[in-house]
Amino acid sequence: MSTSTTARAWLAQPHEAEAIADLLVAFRDHMGSDWPSENAFLASVERLLEDHETEFLLATPDDDSAPAGVLQLRFRFSVWKAAPDAWLEDLFVFDEARRAGVGDALVTLALERALERGAKRVELDCNERNAPALALYERHGFSARSKGGEGRALFLGRSLG
Repeated sequence: MSTSTTARAWLAQPHEAEAIADLLVAFRDHMGSDWPSENAFLASVERLLEDHETEFLLATPDDDSAPAGVLQLRFRFSVWKAAPDAWLEDLFVFDEARRAGVGDALVTLALERALERGAKRVELDCNERNAPALALYERHGFSARSKGGEGRALFLGRSLG
């Protein structure tokens, strides 16, 4: 368990699947989408909770509140590091819990979990216009130059469907 100010974060357990799914649905809504469905989110969360390479972290601004933030952490083995890599994704905090240390508590715990699992690096993607998220990640040492060398490391993708 990790704390930041009074916020508290923890490794989610299977019985918390609905809370995780509810937060991810709120994230979907925040992003202006209406898909996937609530049922699809819950089924995906339940499936991923059974996957040893995926962890969900939950956080609350205080001990008297329900979960107000979620973070998904995935692990994969890296041939370049001869160790696991961690991928930090789907970090979301309810509007009313922002600026209360919830995001900090989630990222702190994600870094602790990655170290505990032997990861040699943690990566993520973030929209360059999301200044609050970028500031959060930079406070925790993330950088577009984390791989060394000249130039920024860019995250690229392609839709297949």
